[in-house]
Amino acid sequence: MPRKARQKSSTGIYHIIYRGANRQEIFHDEQDRLQFLQTLEKYSTLYKVKIYAWCLMSNHVHLLMKEGNEDISITIKRIAVSFVKYYHFKYNTTGHLFEDRFKSENVGTVDYLLTVVRYIHQNPLKARMVRTVEEWEWSSCRQYYQLTSVTRLVDCDVILNMFGKDRAMAIERFKEFNERVNDDRCLEDVESYRRRLTDDEARFFIEKIIGKIEIAQVKSLPKERRDPILRKAKCIEGVSQRQIARILGVSQTLIYRA
Repeated sequence: MPRKARQKSSTGIYHIIYRGANRQEIFHDEQDRLQFLQTLEKYSTLYKVKIYAWCLMSNHVHLLMKEGNEDISITIKRIAVSFVKYYHFKYNTTGHLFEDRFKSENVGTVDYLLTVVRYIHQNPLKARMVRTVEEWEWSSCRQYYQLTSVTRLVDCDVILNMFGKDRAMAIERFKEFNERVNDDRCLEDVESYRRRLTDDEARFFIEKIIGKIEIAQVKSLPKERRDPILRKAKCIEGVSQRQIARILGVSQTLIYRA
């Protein structure tokens, strides 16, 4: 059956998610992340795409973008193809890096635009990888807060102007909104909620990965043996890093860094 065509956004604004194939990691070090951001900047500049928010996680990417002078799907594919070429050259690999089709949702209202900005910035916080949103340097949050940022990709004016004409006051109001405790559900959470595994189901798949090793022994393995197991566990469809940490008795930070 042919794939259903994506519905065009009335505003031209989309929340995009690139996800690693089988949830594999797509960024292994700082150089990988910087390369992706340079690629994003290159094509967003070339095709007049506006970026309102972004966040790089270990195995997926969030982008809030406004379509430029070509179809957004084409621009997204250009970015992916360019980064995959870099990745295969650096790591001497072949095959799929990203899922066959990127995920997207239309952003049609101002309220939802702001919701998606906050959702993207709080991704690392809700994953318990940081204690505050600005600690995560691989998102647009620090640029909005006028802190040192790895890139100046974002057009902050569109969002900050919604919080007032005085820039200092607007930033303070935006920070209050951006850090507000919430139960926002955007594209990724809606999808993952539908397919989340129970701990017993997750344990079954983890046991298949570790083979004859006992689950209780994994946390005591040397790093060179433990990390490949953690990386494979993160690729299990429907399993969260929190579940892996709970089942294996290790910290989420250890899992993230594996």
